Amino acid sequence: MAQADTSLLVDKFKSSCMHGIIETRVFRGEVTHVVRRESIGDICNFLKTNPEFNMDYLVDVLGADYYGETPRFEVVYHLYSIRKKQRIRLKLRVDEGESVPSITPVYAGADWPEREVYDMFGIVFEGHPDLRRIYLAGDWEGHPLRKDYPLRGYRDKYNPYGEDKPE
Repeated sequence: MAQADTSLLVDKFKSSCMHGIIETRVFRGEVTHVVRRESIGDICNFLKTNPEFNMDYLVDVLGADYYGETPRFEVVYHLYSIRKKQRIRLKLRVDEGESVPSITPVYAGADWPEREVYDMFGIVFEGHPDLRRIYLAGDWEGHPLRKDYPLRGYRDKYNPYGEDKPE
């Protein structure tokens, strides 16, 4: 990414959204903004609708568990401008029991990735139109990508042998 592009994604963005930005990092030309949880919807809407940014494509929504830290989780959004060929990463920190505003009103494509993060990490997306498990059964207990989830799962109807295997 050219220096001018990085400057736009850092300086212009920070001057427009300074109330929602906690921290900004640039590493090897990739821009990451750590943002306030409550600002994510407004920031995504700004990046999508502002012609200088035109972040019209939501690439992905991911979760990360930093077990032992507070806040414990991080939600990561990768946005891309097809016309400008620029990308930006937004991160927000959320603790267990806290919810994150859904960005489905801004990016309809956030529907399934937010459901995936909910299913695997247990992070609730407030205002999501259909927040339910996407991989696991509706009555499944726990969230498999959490660092404290047992490696072989819990002993239950889905894994009747627990850690033992049948002979």
